[in-house]
Amino acid sequence: MGTSEGSISDEEWERFLREAEAGGTGAPEEPSARSRTVARRLREQTDRPEPWRSRQPARRHRGKGWYAIGLLAAVALALVALAPGRVVGWLGGGGGEDTPLAVESNDPTRPPPTETAAQRPTVEQPFRGSPAAQWGDGAAAIGLPAARATGWMSKRQVGRALEQTREFLAASSLDPGVLRGERPKKAIALINPHQQDVQDYLATAFRAPSRENDPLLLFSRFEKAKVRLVGDVVKTRGRITYREGERGAVEMTTDVTYVYPVVRAAAGSDEVARTIVRRETVMSWDDPAKVVIEPGTFSLVSYKVDTTNGGCDTFTGYLTPEFSAERAASGSGDGPEVDPYDRSTSMETRMREADGAGCGTATRS
Repeated sequence: MGTSEGSISDEEWERFLREAEAGGTGAPEEPSARSRTVARRLREQTDRPEPWRSRQPARRHRGKGWYAIGLLAAVALALVALAPGRVVGWLGGGGGEDTPLAVESNDPTRPPPTETAAQRPTVEQPFRGSPAAQWGDGAAAIGLPAARATGWMSKRQVGRALEQTREFLAASSLDPGVLRGERPKKAIALINPHQQDVQDYLATAFRAPSRENDPLLLFSRFEKAKVRLVGDVVKTRGRITYREGERGAVEMTTDVTYVYPVVRAAAGSDEVARTIVRRETVMSWDDPAKVVIEPGTFSLVSYKVDTTNGGCDTFTGYLTPEFSAERAASGSGDGPEVDPYDRSTSMETRMREADGAGCGTATRS
């Protein structure tokens, strides 16, 4: 359409208002979130055996075939030269825990390896023994696709919407103040204020959190009187994708795993626990000619969360990690075992498996 980026002309807006009052078919519609979501809580239990899919090395055969092996080696070297980050990703890290992975650009096909899982985290190395040690830091590690004209948006507008989508993730799940329990004002400001069901949820979630109205569905918050983050780095792994949605909207899906290392708030505490949160949020950057929306905001379509060591069926509005004493007292969960670092399983599958399954047990933290 012929509007400028992020806004429409006064003449067009007046026309939309007249059509809305007249009940015309072209009037903007009030958006609503099509689905709230299922929240899942997994207990962290790090001292138990970690089941894993065993892999048997291939047998070597003597005889012919060296030419084929040499050719494959040459191809492999060419791939490393052209795309080293992707090859490292295929090999599960290749260079060990100190080798950073490239930003995620495709759906993973398998979980990360567990070779270092027995190593315990420390205040100096809070991600030690975790796949997150190879992940990137904060918002910069969240993959963005190339922008292209989609739906009602030009290529430039899609690029801006992608950046704003990542800004929302940073403001909701990485902002230091929000992580300390403050209200996520910057993130909320990016949500369409005319989406009444979502605004009702937001108003209730911080005042009276519950299973249905849980702020942790969208935001990461810790109670600063009980725990504090170790350092200023949150490890992330995930990406943003997009497609044309309803009424020509640009619908973006974010699927990101966040790893938060924490210690007790008491001075001198040095036992590090990790809370792992995976969120999938679907948001619609709507055409203002068809949906009532403020410029620079999006409408929420759906939002899901899967949490490890963040509280099991506790709806306080804060992530409530357990340390060794609490884990010993609570025991293991009654639900299935899950690897919180396994991003090869879709959130839809993860939610379906968790439905009615109770509190599960994480195979690692």
